[in-house]
Amino acid sequence: MEIEKIKSIIEAILFATGHKVHIKELIMALELPREDIENIILSMQEDYKLDSRGIEIIKIDDGYQLCTKQSLYEYIYPIIDKRAKPNLSSAALETLAIIAYNSKITRAEIEAIRGVSSDACIYKLLEYGLIQEAGKADLPGKPMTYSTTDEFLKMFGYTSLNDLPELPRYKLDENQQIVIDELIESEDLKYENDKDIVED
Repeated sequence: MEIEKIKSIIEAILFATGHKVHIKELIMALELPREDIENIILSMQEDYKLDSRGIEIIKIDDGYQLCTKQSLYEYIYPIIDKRAKPNLSSAALETLAIIAYNSKITRAEIEAIRGVSSDACIYKLLEYGLIQEAGKADLPGKPMTYSTTDEFLKMFGYTSLNDLPELPRYKLDENQQIVIDELIESEDLKYENDKDIVED
């Protein structure tokens, strides 16, 4: 089968489904090796980078989705979606970050980290489809655990959770509090080193 024909089939599949298509599904449909399909999709992604194209193929974990370019969002949103834009408070973003960095975390564990109730934040994140219930924890009472969704990856532009920025390292004192002075000192030292490099 010609490459251009394969590209058109992949494009049609991604367009028709309207959601993430797992690489295994493409392998079954096209009867081609995984590596060949991945290379063809990489080529398609390059084709879509042209300014004249309004769509792109994004990779989400072990699958692909056809979607509009992020740069065109402001023109599309008012026409196709009349719902209120997701408006996440700093508390909701904090809760979302905790869940992103701690997959399958319980509500109690989230609240232990934040120090306050997280019921409203979790409800809002579930409503927006940014997190999902990830099964029961093997703990007394079998509490529900939470993890992020593909919608979270799409919204923040990540291919997978492995792309999340690395968390800063910190030290706890005897009261289990972060030692702020050491963080500041570390940043000051970095600044001085950078300054010396520039002056040299």
